[in-house]
Amino acid sequence: MGYFLTLLLCFFASVTITPLVKKLAFIVGATDRPNQRKVHQKIMPRLGGLAIYIAFVIGVLVLDPDNAVEIPILLGSVIIIITGMLDDLIELSPKLKLAGQLFAAFVVVVFGGIQVEYINLPFGSQLHFGVLSIPLTILWIVGITNAINLIDGLDGLAAGVSAIALVTVTWMAFLKGDLFVAGMSIILIGSILGFLVYNFHPAKIFMGDTGALFLGYMISVLSLLGFKNVTAISFIIPVIILGVPISDTFFAIIRRLLKRQPLSAPDKSHLHHCLLRLGYSHRQTVLIIYGVSALFGLIAVILSKAAAWVSLIILTIVVLALEVMAEKIGLVGHDYRPILRIVQGIRYVNGKMK
Repeated sequence: MGYFLTLLLCFFASVTITPLVKKLAFIVGATDRPNQRKVHQKIMPRLGGLAIYIAFVIGVLVLDPDNAVEIPILLGSVIIIITGMLDDLIELSPKLKLAGQLFAAFVVVVFGGIQVEYINLPFGSQLHFGVLSIPLTILWIVGITNAINLIDGLDGLAAGVSAIALVTVTWMAFLKGDLFVAGMSIILIGSILGFLVYNFHPAKIFMGDTGALFLGYMISVLSLLGFKNVTAISFIIPVIILGVPISDTFFAIIRRLLKRQPLSAPDKSHLHHCLLRLGYSHRQTVLIIYGVSALFGLIAVILSKAAAWVSLIILTIVVLALEVMAEKIGLVGHDYRPILRIVQGIRYVNGKMK
């Protein structure tokens, strides 16, 4: 079956299965109750990721993207789905949830052989990671898995950002001729879009940790497959593709370190919370973040074609823009404004000189 037909199949499978999963969530008690940290105002079913997963499995069986890493990826996905479902049902402790993520990552890295072993440096040299190859790859998978989970705070946000990232991964996989990564990404896109019919604001069901952990796991693995053992600049491409969840997670870590809070401590200062406080509506906030995600995807494509010096300039601009944005909207805290203070100081000095 062609890629487009497979995408449609997964879309309609997800659209059909999601209402059934919604009923199941209420039956088994997998619901999300509102509290002071949550945005929603009523009890919501939160097992929606199961619908995405079932549609994904249907797509894999139909498209059959034969590859040596397919079975390890699917085994890891089973582990991550079980972890997410248990958390949606009984709320696992952070340690148990992390253990499930580490186990899934270990399976796909060790048995699938998906490892970043080296980076090609300028002037023909290579940076080999050696014994650090496996732990660094596992760290990437677990890190991206949690990054997607952290942005799952508004209706349709994590699903939409994941779909946009996967569109970029698909595009670049086709450019490289990697039909396995392209096929798996297309299957996921169709499954996510079908779920979004019920998950976009106002949502009728949440994906829960079942969906957020699964999507984070799959995106991290597929991005590794598409960009492992490449040049130093190209190694940045999957980071740029996932710029929204990675930057949100990075600033959350900085925020909690400055406040001397545990890294796992929940708060209401993520990117979507900051935009809501600025007065944007729920839907506007989600669409703004979609737009930023699409921009990151476009930048990633440009980087893949640009010369090294052009890439360095673009990366510098992106990093500075992210920092200024974080300071402007209070992503780390309203007292955290190092660059803006420097700019204000320069303006003050120039004003005095005039």
